[in-house]
Amino acid sequence: MNTQLDLQSKELALEEFNDLIIDSIQDIKGKNIVKLDLRKIEDAPTDFFIICEGDSNTQVKAISNNISKRLKAEAGTKPFHVEGLQNGKWVCIDYLSTVVHVFYAETRRFYELEALWSDAEFTEYETL
Repeated sequence: MNTQLDLQSKELALEEFNDLIIDSIQDIKGKNIVKLDLRKIEDAPTDFFIICEGDSNTQVKAISNNISKRLKAEAGTKPFHVEGLQNGKWVCIDYLSTVVHVFYAETRRFYELEALWSDAEFTEYETL
């Protein structure tokens, strides 16, 4: 019975963690935010993808930096790995259970990650 409670607590913590990421994106006016739940997909590389976009390389970098800054300050965690900050076309922030993809809009259309993982459960978030 304690195992079920522990599992529920971890899931709640993961949802709160993802909510903090989404709020961090919205802080910097990130657009077209989508969360993909990959937990029911066999051989998925992670539990969640959170995908968003910015209108410029500068905004993509600002969104990425805000995510890292807030998660360190509010959740006490640093990303396992960050890739793409130098050019700002596609920044990938790996938190192991959640991987965040911050795209320049044109780059997002080219790679179409949502289409690659179309069997995931999608949750769309409001652009503020």
